[in-house]
Amino acid sequence: MTVVSTPAPPDTSRQAQTRLRLLEAAAKEFAEHGFHHATVRDICKRADANVAAVNYHFGDKEGLYTATLEHWIGVAIEQFPMLMGVPEDAPAEDRLRGFIRGTLGRMLHHGAPGWHGQLMAREMVEPTAALDQMIAGTLRPMCDMVIGIVRDIVGPQLSDEQVRSCAMSVIGQCCIYKHARAVVTRMYGQELYTSEGIEMLADHVTKFSLAALECYKIGAGAVNQANKSDHTPSSV
Repeated sequence: MTVVSTPAPPDTSRQAQTRLRLLEAAAKEFAEHGFHHATVRDICKRADANVAAVNYHFGDKEGLYTATLEHWIGVAIEQFPMLMGVPEDAPAEDRLRGFIRGTLGRMLHHGAPGWHGQLMAREMVEPTAALDQMIAGTLRPMCDMVIGIVRDIVGPQLSDEQVRSCAMSVIGQCCIYKHARAVVTRMYGQELYTSEGIEMLADHVTKFSLAALECYKIGAGAVNQANKSDHTPSSV
């Protein structure tokens, strides 16, 4: 007989509710002011919690900051998975679209899942001791995933450095809509940041990236062929 375990119900105790309020308030404070300028007192005021609650749940401000990053990154990835449900054995082009859609969703979504993007953007501008942990736990696996997808698309003729650069260019197209949001919305309105707009952006970035990768692959193949010809001994 197979015993199927059921998930534990959410902890609705007063302590759990206080902890969640602190994580919500901390996300807003850290995103708005950065780690160094945000204060525990302001976070607790925003969370309607006693200052002692931070020490109880997180130890100190640094512990609260680390927990805030981990919590909201987890929330964002749960709502916007790495490949957005595209199977790992799907064609590379489909996986690329899934990766881009998930990345844009985590970066641009309104509300709680979107706090992940704000916190990461702030951390990259004003890095703290938590950055290395964030790289190991989240950023490097994401980068490795898109590098693998790009490699599957372009094949073996590109070097590892070229593939990595192409992967960073894919991510960069997503990041521009996060970091230049104030400019984009002033110039073109809020439409790109709606659910429909994000889908349109995902389609555009995917098509643009695939076209660029195809050109890059053709160019690399031509260069490799030319190099082979240059090194082929001429017949006497």
